[in-house]
Amino acid sequence: MRAKSSSDRGLTHSDGVQYLLRHRMSRRCPWFAPTVAVTGLVVLAAACSDTTGLPAAGIDNVVDTTSLYALFGTPIATPSAYDLTGRLTGHPLVRTDQTAAFDFAFNFDSLRRPVLLPTGAVGLGQSSGLQLASVPFDSIKLAPTGGYVLDRGLVADSGAVLIVRSRPTGCLFGVTVFSYEKLVIVAVDTTARRIDFRILVDQNCGYRGLAPGIPTQ
Repeated sequence: MRAKSSSDRGLTHSDGVQYLLRHRMSRRCPWFAPTVAVTGLVVLAAACSDTTGLPAAGIDNVVDTTSLYALFGTPIATPSAYDLTGRLTGHPLVRTDQTAAFDFAFNFDSLRRPVLLPTGAVGLGQSSGLQLASVPFDSIKLAPTGGYVLDRGLVADSGAVLIVRSRPTGCLFGVTVFSYEKLVIVAVDTTARRIDFRILVDQNCGYRGLAPGIPTQ
């Protein structure tokens, strides 16, 4: 199988120059970050930060186990990114040569450390965010509204726990909010250039609950 290279990444945007220069990779321009209207987003997100005025949640939060492969040096057909809203359709794993619609990607940095990258770290605009958690995976019951890193990758070695805030998401009931999830790195395979992790995504629009079951806030 052919290995991924800079010409296969599909991560292209005018702001991507800095990331690509750091990794000394050339660009191509077949894909662009999705355009999202964010006017009034802060107000809408605040309005949906608890259950007030929200439709009742109806989707169970469940823990899944999955894997991602590094952006570089892995077979082209392997997924290197994750789309939180893709859980609803059963297709959260993303091939970055096919689309730039994702919330975080995986790679190894120049020090050969595993890193997770929000959209702003790969030149796709500061839409999604990550933060390292200081408590165990199972102890996280509610996603914070702030404190997310938007513009750089975070080291995600074995045992690391992270919380992810998605790109702005349009709800069926007419507001734009963020989706949230938590994950814990289970294993890092430097030979296969792969990470395995457990992940829980709250798929209920406007909710931030990160405990298993139906969220209440």
